[in-house]
Amino acid sequence: MLPELRQRGIITKTRTLKSGKIVGGIPFTRGSLAHLLRNRFYVGEVMFKGEVLPGEQPAILDRALFEAVQAKLTDQANSRAAARSVSEALLLGRIFDDRGNRMTPSHARRRGIKYGYYLSSALLQGQSDRSGSVPRLPAAEVEAVVLKAVREHLGSAAAEGDRLLIERSVVRVEVQPERLVIELAPPPDSDGEQLTPAMLYVAWHKPPTKRRRELLLPAGVAAEHARSIRAETRATLVAAIARGRRWLAELLDDRGITAERIAARESCSIRKVQMMISLAFLSPELVKAAIEGRLPRGIGIARLAGMPAQWSRQHQMLGLTD
Repeated sequence: MLPELRQRGIITKTRTLKSGKIVGGIPFTRGSLAHLLRNRFYVGEVMFKGEVLPGEQPAILDRALFEAVQAKLTDQANSRAAARSVSEALLLGRIFDDRGNRMTPSHARRRGIKYGYYLSSALLQGQSDRSGSVPRLPAAEVEAVVLKAVREHLGSAAAEGDRLLIERSVVRVEVQPERLVIELAPPPDSDGEQLTPAMLYVAWHKPPTKRRRELLLPAGVAAEHARSIRAETRATLVAAIARGRRWLAELLDDRGITAERIAARESCSIRKVQMMISLAFLSPELVKAAIEGRLPRGIGIARLAGMPAQWSRQHQMLGLTD
């Protein structure tokens, strides 16, 4: 309904406060529209201290229609709550653009593959002019950057899984054009003491949607015919390489850590743990090309996992030239 209301120029009611300030008269948002649709005044009732009482005004809406709308709104609210509880988005409820708009998880499917994003809530409300300087960004990439920064800051205190680490340690992430600003939760032993929030400032740039790259070319493929790795695939691959390196470091640093324990902690299969760790042995050139988006399309986690440790053999098996 929101796009239709804006298209028809229907705005909220204006009110004049005692101070003389005029409020309202702005396009409807999801919250103001829901408030309007739930207003029982239109069926001849009023709310008083949480109770629904008969009003003196006549009803102007059909009650059956009104109750059907209430049921629909309640069902939608329950669905959103359930979706939040099982969402794969690690930064759900914690990430904002630089104009204070909450960024909401979204996704797109291409050829059966799901790609995650964070979108400024202003975009979802049809108010792109109110969105921040970075209104849309790939979820996997920004989550990998946040996790890496938090783990490096906390050191050995950040041994838990990714989701638990975010829940316990990250209060807010603000996306700015040149950096991410991460507000950390106070340490658990602060005993309620009022502490200045710890802030991390991480240099970051959203990759441009289109840019010219010097690709690593498969043998026999001309440069003009080569296509670069998709942005979503690149973000997922870079996050997987970082995860594999971290898990490998855990295995080397702590004899009590095993692939089975990591799999149980991360709620994944041992096979997945082994695949991620194998990515830690990729050649520096392949890793650099993955980060810069210079791998050709078709080379992702499935192709790179399980490569031989010899770097020259990796290039040979992938058919790549320098």
